[in-house]
Amino acid sequence: MRLLLVEDELNIARPLLRALEAQGHRVQHAPDLSRARELLAEGEPDLMILDVRLPESEDGGFLLAREAREAGYKGPILFMTARDALADRVMGLDEGGDDYVVKPFELPELLARVRALLRRVSEVKTSRIRLGPLELDLATRAVRWAGQAVELSSREYALLERLALHPGRVYSPEELADLIWGGEASSAGVVKVCVHHLRSKLGPEVIRTVPGGYRLGWTEGAPASTGAGDER
Repeated sequence: MRLLLVEDELNIARPLLRALEAQGHRVQHAPDLSRARELLAEGEPDLMILDVRLPESEDGGFLLAREAREAGYKGPILFMTARDALADRVMGLDEGGDDYVVKPFELPELLARVRALLRRVSEVKTSRIRLGPLELDLATRAVRWAGQAVELSSREYALLERLALHPGRVYSPEELADLIWGGEASSAGVVKVCVHHLRSKLGPEVIRTVPGGYRLGWTEGAPASTGAGDER
């Protein structure tokens, strides 16, 4: 998933960046309000993690959340701040926040909150996904196919997780390249190669090629339609 982390304290931002990237997320970091606005203008993240006190303003995180909501941002927003007063927590939620974590926090709890918020906007509401022979544990990033554990690369897992969280949606190769590889992918060709590897490791039916792009081969425990529009 693509995340935006706005945090000016590097001793907090750096370990959090490492932990989120280890979970397979592509994280953009902004140390201040100005950079955060620039990154938001380049593209919407799947989730925002915002410190409240920023160099430009004591309420910088609240201000950014309000601006994003007014601009139509519908993704989840998690505030992460030392301000623990009831009035601050209420303000954060009223400004469009979906969750509020007070510093200092335990990293496993924050990662669990991130997973929970991302599930809210997906079609899957549990930390374990079972669709046909496919099983994904979103917390441990473990994958099983027909009951057998399968080792995937970080990119392979990220692409499979994206499709599994939205099993009814069709993604174009260009969209997947942007979501999974960002600026690192020179073309949508990397998506084709990654899909080929996933089909080789799991099964040819795990991802279907359909008009407009790719989708997961299974939805709600049943195989996806194999109608005339589908092709492998």
